[in-house]
Amino acid sequence: MRTNKEIISAATRTLRIEAESVAHLIGFLNAQFAECVKMIYASKGRVVITGIGKSAIIANKIVATLNSTGTPAIFMHAGDAIHGDLGIIQKNDVVIVVSKSGSTPEIKVLVPLLKQSSNKLVAIVGNTDSYLAKQSDFILNSTVEKEACPNNLAPTSSTTAQLAMGDALAVCLLEMRNFSSEDFARFHPGGTLGKKLYLRVSDIYVKNEVPKVKITDNLKTVILEMSSKRLGATAVLDGDKLAGVITDGDLRRMMEKSETLKGITAKDIMTKKPKTVSADTMATDALQVMQSFKITQLLVTRNKKYLGIVHLHDFIKEGIL
Repeated sequence: MRTNKEIISAATRTLRIEAESVAHLIGFLNAQFAECVKMIYASKGRVVITGIGKSAIIANKIVATLNSTGTPAIFMHAGDAIHGDLGIIQKNDVVIVVSKSGSTPEIKVLVPLLKQSSNKLVAIVGNTDSYLAKQSDFILNSTVEKEACPNNLAPTSSTTAQLAMGDALAVCLLEMRNFSSEDFARFHPGGTLGKKLYLRVSDIYVKNEVPKVKITDNLKTVILEMSSKRLGATAVLDGDKLAGVITDGDLRRMMEKSETLKGITAKDIMTKKPKTVSADTMATDALQVMQSFKITQLLVTRNKKYLGIVHLHDFIKEGIL
């Protein structure tokens, strides 16, 4: 059994080797890398990425990153490609092959088939003297000195380097496309990141009840309204005008101070000039207001007209807190 110290030492060594491997890639970034980025940017087709083994897993991740940042991409397994999946590749597509050695049997069979078409071939490869590298139009060098594996066998540093090179490619294309946070949200509407970028208060408050009482309503009416709407607060209106807010905290403080509850109205309990938020406000901005003032509800308005309430729990439900 390994000691805690030995385990931490092995983990530290692994991270250090992989970090050094990624840092080493900076020296491989050259004019060919830049020309490759420009070629993909100008392409009218998709990016088809292929690989075998662990490199295929990395290829899948690079595909996901490109798709989520504005560059259409698709994965093609190198093994399946030679058994019918070559039909995935269309006329204007760019093909990227991810491989450490660049000389596996599947790659040697696949590359000549790829070269038969006019598609540009890019290699993310760890051996620039390999068969793959020599057949490619562009070489993105992902060579590593050694694997983090103590036997120098298990793909660790090499796959990390491939992944980092793919990220570098994706980010460069993202910037070429002036890909904005709004674009990102459009491609991630169901995820937490997307919600943070597109969700507005108007998308949230409409799912809640709209608690409200008149400024002259008695204590019983206030309590019943708050209880039935279950938001821990109610707006207080003076005609159509928002006059204040009553929260659970306001009720407790009133009961602690008052010797009698007879004759108490909403006006006596409410907090004047309540914190409000426009319905068009981004949800993340509304959340910041709540956190800044350490409150759990915000009254929602549009053109100074009271519309409803958003509660801290709403943001938790939406997954943005």
